Amino acid sequence: MKKLSTSSSNPINHGVPLLFLLLLLSQLLPITSRKFLRSHLADGDSATYIWPLPWQYTSGNQTLTVDPSLSLVATGSGGGSVIVAEAFERYKRITFKHAAKLPGSGIGYDLTKLNLIVHSENEELQLGVDESYTLTIAAGSGLSIIGQITIEANSVYGALRGLETLSQLCAFDYGAKTVKVYRAPWYIQDKPRFMYRGLLLDTSRHYLPTDIIKRVIESMSYAKLNVLHWHIIDEESFPLEVPSYPNLWKGSYTKWERYTIEDASDIVSFAKMRGINVLAEVDVPGHAESWGTGYPELWPSASCREPLDVSKNFTFDLLSGMLADMRKIFPFELFHLGGDEVHTDCWSSTPHVKQWLQDHNMTGKDAYQYFVLRAQEIAISLNWTPVNWEETFNTFPASLNPRTVVHNWLQAGVCPRAVAQGFRCIFSDQGVWYLDHLDVPWEKVYYVEPLEGINDVSEEKLVLGGEVCMWGETADASNVQQTIWPRAAAAAERLWSKKESTSAKNSTLETLSRLEYFRCLLTRRGVPAAPVTNFYARRPPIGPGSCYSQ
Repeated sequence: MKKLSTSSSNPINHGVPLLFLLLLLSQLLPITSRKFLRSHLADGDSATYIWPLPWQYTSGNQTLTVDPSLSLVATGSGGGSVIVAEAFERYKRITFKHAAKLPGSGIGYDLTKLNLIVHSENEELQLGVDESYTLTIAAGSGLSIIGQITIEANSVYGALRGLETLSQLCAFDYGAKTVKVYRAPWYIQDKPRFMYRGLLLDTSRHYLPTDIIKRVIESMSYAKLNVLHWHIIDEESFPLEVPSYPNLWKGSYTKWERYTIEDASDIVSFAKMRGINVLAEVDVPGHAESWGTGYPELWPSASCREPLDVSKNFTFDLLSGMLADMRKIFPFELFHLGGDEVHTDCWSSTPHVKQWLQDHNMTGKDAYQYFVLRAQEIAISLNWTPVNWEETFNTFPASLNPRTVVHNWLQAGVCPRAVAQGFRCIFSDQGVWYLDHLDVPWEKVYYVEPLEGINDVSEEKLVLGGEVCMWGETADASNVQQTIWPRAAAAAERLWSKKESTSAKNSTLETLSRLEYFRCLLTRRGVPAAPVTNFYARRPPIGPGSCYSQ
């Protein structure tokens, strides 16, 4: 995690009286929200609560039943995609979890077939892939009593987003024991506002089994997030197998807390099937003490273990071989090289490194720049676009490769400065989008604007999007998902939906009710999402009550 973080993660630090007051207030808001929600759900109107909010939609006042044996008719050049076929079956299992188990009643259903039209057979998943789609649910008219569902998309990944929206429009009626679509007919035109909508997952501070990582990826698809930033390695542990340098994963916590290259490839493939890229990170030259467990020569000295030794060619030979191995696993065009929190005192205090600095007429700051730029050159030679934390831009912007993507985290205002100098930027301001800051409420996550301070249209286009960060010092397999959700969903809607329809704070009550509904959708799908209105994230409910109001 970024060590300069100052937001408290301990509620005791806020003082008992203040904590009591905030907890009391957090319970008053759901009372109003509960009334608002019940007034809208009185007729089973779950359709109001699509998350993230589509760009354009119209609806009617009819209720249609959906056949649990819903069939797929996929056409277009991409209609035969395995990605589409598997997604359809996956969403059928989610949507008809109850209805599919019931004996046939012989009743006629209004909606029996999904027409899915995909215009491209290209399944390459890269930055900016077309995720737009249209969804039409039309009731029967005239002599026809059968309605139609149609999803049309330019890519298989747009089709995935349309299937998610369709699944949210379908609700199980426990009385009639059928799946229904309320407020039909529906017409939805949808697309993402930003091409990069990410979640950082840290598996160095606490090892996360591959099944947990996959569950996080699955849950990301429900909120239409599309980049898993996998912070695999840090100073505490090195869990990844690197065939060219097999001693590196001696830096893992134990021999049972590791990822083989097959594990990593499986995670990338699993994510692609859900339209999610995997952005891997190797954080250099700081945050790399664990590397020296297997190769001690990477340390400046036994007592001074990071940053990595800048004076040795072996350091860069190893980095080059390691990235070449990783390039075989991670096809995404972006690769994160870290570059944050580099404290060069170790270099200046180690005799042979100090001598190297003097021989090359370098200061510690110069050597920091030298290391970052050499790492960038290696990544670019492997046809990657380098991403670096903002310290690199803050320290030597004129020297960075122009292709560099600047990743903001320290404070607001970095993206405006970066795009003004022609760099692309990813927004992750720690004050609002660091999920390990447990005292940041959903509203603060939701109402941040990634383009704040940028008024030029050409510069706005350089902001790729944003990312919420799940640093792992205080989260492991037991609580990582309830720390991620539902606050990550607040950022997901900010990154997907139209700014004009989600920025008005006078609609907070309606937004809260939709987010509470989405949180309950997550829990129904097996995602252990925490209550929305917690003062302290991942705190359990304090008493009996509905899922929709805790």
